[in-house]
Amino acid sequence: MPGLRALLWDVDGTLAETERDGHLVAFNAAFAGHGLPWRWSEQRYGELLAIAGGRERLLHDLAGGPCAGRPPAEVEALARALHHEKNEHYARIAATGTLPLRAGVADLFNDCRAAALAMAIVTTTSGANIEALLGRHLGRDWRGSFASVIGAEEAPVKKPDPQAYHLALAALGIDGAEALAIEDSPAGVAAARAAGIPVVLQRSHYFPATPATGTLASGPSLGDGAGWMAPVAPTAGARIDLDVLRRWHGAAAVAG
Repeated sequence: MPGLRALLWDVDGTLAETERDGHLVAFNAAFAGHGLPWRWSEQRYGELLAIAGGRERLLHDLAGGPCAGRPPAEVEALARALHHEKNEHYARIAATGTLPLRAGVADLFNDCRAAALAMAIVTTTSGANIEALLGRHLGRDWRGSFASVIGAEEAPVKKPDPQAYHLALAALGIDGAEALAIEDSPAGVAAARAAGIPVVLQRSHYFPATPATGTLASGPSLGDGAGWMAPVAPTAGARIDLDVLRRWHGAAAVAG
């Protein structure tokens, strides 16, 4: 089995806690901007994350609640307008720097650059949202750090469908066994596994109990080896670095 040739990153919840601190705040700001009386609580938004895609969440909640009984075309138009405004709010939030990268993420970016290991973004969020977050942290040339960027525009079929991962592998010219995906949600784990990619599960605020079944390793933070379940135990107090990921990937190859 070949060695590790690429690290594939999910975005929301994996690179940063964007769902809680960015998207939820932005959705509620969009509701207020439209003069609408409803707001999503932190708990309600967590429940809605079972539905992949922000516009899809809006449609589901509007049709089943505030807009129940309205013509579908009217609900669709409102959801489209709200989602557009929400993305504008999200970009402003990201620009303030209040959506920090999670511990260990920037260090792993640097590890991969130093080792000339390819990285890709594989997400179902929009290109504008990817740009807002990574442009703030990596600068205007952030795309140069990634061999491929697959977002909602490239992969309209949302996770847990593996479309986004299949596209990323094709762009990189590698097989799933040559990559490693970092995910936080059940849908993300399922998508990567369906594409034949070993998965490292970094738990997030909204997905603290994502099942570890079928993952290569699982733990609370890339910034600390404490609390990880993995084929090769990392060191508590030390971050999960590229050498650790290579050892885990190698263990997966042996097990396979």
